[in-house]
Amino acid sequence: MPSVVNVAIHSSQTPENVRRALLQSLRTRRINHKFHYDSVQQTHQWLALHQAWSPSRNDADCRATYQRAFAAVTGQIAARAVHLIGLGCGGGQKDTRLLRRLRTRGKQLTYAPVDVSTAMVLVAQRTARRILPSARQFPLVCDLAVARDLPTVLNATAPPRAARLITFFGMIPNFEPQQVLPVLRQLLRRREDRLLFSANLAPGSDYAQGLQRVLPQYNNALTREWLLTFLLRLGIARADGAVTFGIERTASGLQRVVAHFRFRRARRLTVDAANMRFERGSALRLFFSYRYTPDLAGEHLARAGLQVKARWLTRSGEEGIFLCARQ
Repeated sequence: MPSVVNVAIHSSQTPENVRRALLQSLRTRRINHKFHYDSVQQTHQWLALHQAWSPSRNDADCRATYQRAFAAVTGQIAARAVHLIGLGCGGGQKDTRLLRRLRTRGKQLTYAPVDVSTAMVLVAQRTARRILPSARQFPLVCDLAVARDLPTVLNATAPPRAARLITFFGMIPNFEPQQVLPVLRQLLRRREDRLLFSANLAPGSDYAQGLQRVLPQYNNALTREWLLTFLLRLGIARADGAVTFGIERTASGLQRVVAHFRFRRARRLTVDAANMRFERGSALRLFFSYRYTPDLAGEHLARAGLQVKARWLTRSGEEGIFLCARQ
């Protein structure tokens, strides 16, 4: 294990920009998701939550579906050199499984684990060291939602002749699709570049009922504690309110699970000399998670200029994996 790990920090995650995003979140009463991954404690909480509730951890068919997708994707890449970019890399487990398959096909590999959380990037980098030495990894901490120069930044890490394989696993639920999908398209430079994208789905033929079926994956003690950690670090007390979960329909027709902190009593808060007041009965939106159907996912990908080359769906109907190229 190396004693030093080199991690690039994008300007979107410099202290002044993080502070600006935090104040904006509190003023608008809509918390940027990145603040739930900010500390080592939150990273460990999220990893524990993922282990307990994610279908990729608890559903053998879901794991097998990813393996089928990985086998198909690695079989389609003709280039000898492959640069894997893990956007929202999390703990890096899926990326590492994909790297292992690519290695068995004799590919020359490089890997860029990318996440808004420094701790998460370090976990992914360490996980991938089973396959790749640190010298062939390019960890990057950045906020995908605001890093407008991300294509240029990632170009600097990629070997010039390598095919680019971008993974975006479990990330689309926490983004507005019309904002993030065009960014993903920009990262596909050449015809042979590919995006491997996963979406959380609402199972069954009834969209609304499908969301009700998966609601316990969010409305549970581990998720509630993970979301509360952000507020507790700011100085809000547990007795000030409660985390509630619900389902809402958006103007686009998509539906999502939403978590709010609803104040039982008025609360004053001072953050970096900025004073804020939250009235009794008011709410902070802590989190949202879109759920798609396979067809809705395909429609939003197409609108962003992404062509679905193949897709794999779990038998439960809760997870879909899509292989995409530029249209």
